[in-house]
Amino acid sequence: MVRWLATLSRYDQQWFCWCSQRSQSFHKQGWIRWISRSGDGYCYAAMAALLYGLAPEQGRPLFAALALGFAIEVPLFIAIKRVLKRPRPYHTLSITAVIKAHDQFSFPSGHTTAAFLFAGLANFYFPSLAALWFVWATVVGLSRLLLGVHYPGDIVAGALLGSALARLTLSLVSS
Repeated sequence: MVRWLATLSRYDQQWFCWCSQRSQSFHKQGWIRWISRSGDGYCYAAMAALLYGLAPEQGRPLFAALALGFAIEVPLFIAIKRVLKRPRPYHTLSITAVIKAHDQFSFPSGHTTAAFLFAGLANFYFPSLAALWFVWATVVGLSRLLLGVHYPGDIVAGALLGSALARLTLSLVSS
């Protein structure tokens, strides 16, 4: 493991344990799982289709930008995870996660990366809903922490990566 990631892991484990102790009541809440699932891939396609149907002038370029953004995002975050190989909290700590993730590595959070990519792009084409996009993306990230599948640093890294990818995507579609 890279040295900075080892240092991050130490702090993240402390923060994760602190958060986990205070969030036990959330684990049993079905809505936390629903929020996490709202960050699954098919939901982005459904939301883009809905926005396209409601406002085709903004929805059409959003749909195209999302296709490009996710074409970059998915292989990138998978590659980062496979290079860094940071185990998930339930692999490292003596906890039981509420859900099991589809892959074994946690850094960065793919759900959070995708949510902030979506939020950044949706904000560009539908700026009047900016608060909705970014609050939702933040809550998706927090839900992954509360469900026990990510450390706080995974969420922060995912938010930064998703935001950067939104900017990159917008620069590519604008040129």
